[in-house]
Amino acid sequence: MAQTSLDHLRQEEEDLLLRTYGRYPIAVARGKGTRLWDYAGREYVDLLSGIAVIALGHCHPEVTEAIARQAGRLVHVSNLFYQQEQLVLARALLDTAHFGKVFFCNSGAEANEAAIKLARRYQQRVRMRDAYEIITFEGAFHGRTLATVAATGQARFSDGFSPLPEGFRQVPWGDLEALEAAVSEKTAGILLEIVQGEGGIRPATPAFAAGVADICARRGVLFLVDEVQCGLGRTGKWWAFQHFGLAPDILSTAKALAGGLPMGAVMSTDEAAAGFAAGSHASTFGGGALVSAAAAKVLEIIARDRLPERAAELGAWAMDRFRASGRACPGCIREVRGLGLMIGIELAVPGKEVWSALLEKGFILNLTQDTILRLLPPLTIEKADLEAFAQALEEVLTRHRQSKGH
Repeated sequence: MAQTSLDHLRQEEEDLLLRTYGRYPIAVARGKGTRLWDYAGREYVDLLSGIAVIALGHCHPEVTEAIARQAGRLVHVSNLFYQQEQLVLARALLDTAHFGKVFFCNSGAEANEAAIKLARRYQQRVRMRDAYEIITFEGAFHGRTLATVAATGQARFSDGFSPLPEGFRQVPWGDLEALEAAVSEKTAGILLEIVQGEGGIRPATPAFAAGVADICARRGVLFLVDEVQCGLGRTGKWWAFQHFGLAPDILSTAKALAGGLPMGAVMSTDEAAAGFAAGSHASTFGGGALVSAAAAKVLEIIARDRLPERAAELGAWAMDRFRASGRACPGCIREVRGLGLMIGIELAVPGKEVWSALLEKGFILNLTQDTILRLLPPLTIEKADLEAFAQALEEVLTRHRQSKGH
């Protein structure tokens, strides 16, 4: 397919799809490991992994084989039936943390919806409290459904969708005093992203995370964590909350769970799980045989190959390396932050120009908050690829400084 085919695809999309996405100027033809290729045959290093989804790299042979094998046996029957594949996955997932029960769905937004519903119903039907409010934090992103848009609390995601569901309020990130003041008899739970992703790769500090947990315990509200993006080994542990020795009541996850197939999950303690009863929540597709088999294989590989430990070691090296790039280009990088292989490089120069130049050099990554380069590479990324990116970043920033007369 010639280069002009990108223009052809753009026109076809304009004719066929609702206008909801701002696309990157690439038509992806195939992927393998940490590489993507467009239809012209150009190779890219994928430092985004489908927004933290392809944690094992593209078309991992073992995951591909597991999907093919399961597709020939059973794909879907709905949750009216017992399914061994679902139970095998549930046991493997629950073995990663302290939770006692799991519910499967199809996305991160659905997982957060389920977590919110569970928190409310637990308070109202188990604790017999008229509590429904969920407190979240400024800069958060919890999804695109109406309820999760309300939980997110950012105008750019809610524009044109009012009225939003009631029962959500936001407090400033990191402000425990404001959080304490916001909790009332109406509060059902506090929902915290341990590392804000869309918000600019902002990890909670140990004191802040512990403070949120303490407020929940003292005030009788549920502690919910959103690990849709930061979970499943990305930050250097199975779950980011484990960096702080915490024990949340409810956790939502998705993205990397099923190796690229759509899947989300909510894990809860046995106590919080009492909030749901038969018929109180459901999903037609959630936890079907195909996605469950894929996810079970993903978890097996993450554990076997010690990918959380690898992410911790490689991520620490990468952040030090990117800070060195900042020192080599004074005035261009404000901060490098993150946990494991969830890394944000906050620029002091126009982010779109830098992002575009890096894409031209063959590196796919994300720009968030206009100035933050967000790296979410496969957990299998090689150090050499991160070094090559660091060198490319220095070249781009050096050229920018020279163009500005520095």
